[in-house]
Amino acid sequence: MTGGTAPGGPRVLHIITGLDHGGAERQLLALLRHLPVPCEVATLTPAGELAGAVRAAGVPVHEVGMRGNRDLSALPRLVRLIRRGRYDVVHTHLYRSCVYGRIAARLAGVPRIIATEHSLGDGQIEGRPTTAGVRALYRATERLGTATVAVSPTVARRLEDWGVPRSRVVVVPNGIDAAAFAFDAAGRARVRARLGIGPDEHVAGAVGRLVPSKRFDLLIEAFARLPAGRLLIAGAGPERERLEALARSTGAAARVVFMGGTGDVADALSAMDVFAAPSTQETFGLGVLEALASGLPVLYSTCPALDDVPAEMAPGACRLPAQLPVWEVALRDRALRSPSERAEPPPVVGHYSIATGAARLADLYRRGTVPSGRPRQRDEREPDAPELAFIEEARQAVLAARVDRAGGDGGGGRGVPRPDPWLHGGRARDRDGRR
Repeated sequence: MTGGTAPGGPRVLHIITGLDHGGAERQLLALLRHLPVPCEVATLTPAGELAGAVRAAGVPVHEVGMRGNRDLSALPRLVRLIRRGRYDVVHTHLYRSCVYGRIAARLAGVPRIIATEHSLGDGQIEGRPTTAGVRALYRATERLGTATVAVSPTVARRLEDWGVPRSRVVVVPNGIDAAAFAFDAAGRARVRARLGIGPDEHVAGAVGRLVPSKRFDLLIEAFARLPAGRLLIAGAGPERERLEALARSTGAAARVVFMGGTGDVADALSAMDVFAAPSTQETFGLGVLEALASGLPVLYSTCPALDDVPAEMAPGACRLPAQLPVWEVALRDRALRSPSERAEPPPVVGHYSIATGAARLADLYRRGTVPSGRPRQRDEREPDAPELAFIEEARQAVLAARVDRAGGDGGGGRGVPRPDPWLHGGRARDRDGRR
């Protein structure tokens, strides 16, 4: 039963920056198809390509119309939307939505305010540096919520390092619908035919936003040293032109296929023979799990989802350091192997079931309380004095954050560090899979 058609339970509004093809956005779509409570979605910016799939799941989508990070006029519009909907829970996703969404939800008197931290990396968030200003703004608004969901134990530790009390953090790992990513021979043939890839060509592939931390540059350089085969990159992002230029400069442009942002991730995975993820910054590693669900052998550099479980749960995954010679050898080794039938999804895929994650979130929606520990009544629409203090602190931090989507740090101001722009969006194994 989808969240949009669920007959009972608390009514939930999910707030997200947009619905383009990113990991957090696709995770939200998967959750909406499994959450056993009525849900709606609000996007701060124009909805994006995944909005159609969300609506097809029976979930209404509202667009707030935010023009940039400094567009404070979006805040009262968001408050009015929340008040009209009389939601029991507001659940925010991604940095900008967490900042504005928590403030708006508190002003609207929502009883439970949940935020999922999808993209907190090591020294960066959503691909941007985690400056003192970014951390200050995050902490100021985090206190307005009921709980913060970390998508992995790794993210939970990072939140603690930022000063978020452990008692306010709940670990609910990302999940996947294994059946949705099962190998499909027809999908493989369809994608290869559309992209001009021969049925017998060996294809190394990758999925993800084209941003520096994904290290697609390393992947292209390593692949360019192979004498044959194709490299299929599915994803969109600001690095595309640079990566295309790199493919040309290495002489591999004719063999590198940029598929662009796509909703057909399962078909793209079916078209591949090996999955490559040289990313150096991940909060979970959803793409790696999806590739394993498709039965692909996986080469990766960073994946908390695998590092947090025993190596035996993912025998088809091989961790490599993000070094060019190592990736060249690993890709060459895979390219020389004869094609084989797809493997059965390993145990780690079942471990991260989307249904399990959805059930845990639904339980959090039902039992959550406001930070003061006093449940708020539905007709209680104004925050109390301590909450007003938090809101004012957060408002001042937002005003100090003189940034917009185009970039620029805006300088300093009034004793509150101004954050950089925000966008929208373990133990190591060796090459044999051992820890």
